[in-house]
This record gives sequence, C-alpha cells and structure tokens, in this order.
Amino acid sequence: MVELVLPDSNFYINRARAGLDPFAELAACADEWDFATCGMVVLEVCRGRRDPVLHQRFRERFAIMPYIATGSSVWERAAQLAWSLDRQGVVLPAPDLLIAACALQAKAAVLTADAHFQAIPGLRVLERLE
Repeated sequence: MVELVLPDSNFYINRARAGLDPFAELAACADEWDFATCGMVVLEVCRGRRDPVLHQRFRERFAIMPYIATGSSVWERAAQLAWSLDRQGVVLPAPDLLIAACALQAKAAVLTADAHFQAIPGLRVLERLE
C-alpha cells in the first residue's frame, strides 16, 4: 500500500537552495509514496521564490498535488496541539503546528528536516524518502 506523505516547507526550500528540483525527487519516489500539500506549505514555499518563472512553476506543480484542506477541524486540531504542547513546555511555531494538523487529519506522514515535529503525538515523521 502506498503511504500518503506531506512534505514540509523545508523540504522544498532546502532542495531549491541546493539547486535541485524537489518535485523531480518526489516524482522519482511516486511508486512508493503519494505526496500531498496544504495551504501553509504552498504559502511558505512560494513566498520565497523571487524569480517569477520559478514561482509560477512551483505554483503549477503544487496545483496538481492532492490538497489537504484546512477547514475548521484542522484549525481546531492545531490549536489543541499548541495548547497541549505549550503546557508541556514544548513551544512550536504555529505554521508547523498547522502542517502537522493537516498531516494528522489526512493520516499522512510529514517529510521534514525539522526535528521538533517529533514532539507531536501520533505524527509519523520521515527525515528522508527510503
């Protein structure tokens, strides 16, 4: 069975900074994984694309990926995660909590280089595709 994966913003940003095509890397693994996105990932990644042509290319690639919507249940889940983790002394950035809530809602793993995602209960975190 193919597992759903939500690549975090840093996956795309780190690959692009290294001169690599993050979408080509995902396509090469499409037999093993299904990849989705969400609004927060699109926002964080696309806002940093300075070249209009590259910005448009990223937008077009995101547009054909399955999209995890951020309805009220996702926002509620993110708020509950924030409240619960804060009480444990684990304060995470709101965008990352929203990305995690999207992944949990869709029963997806998160592909990320950010170790703090490991603090989110029930979230499967992938550091690389293998």
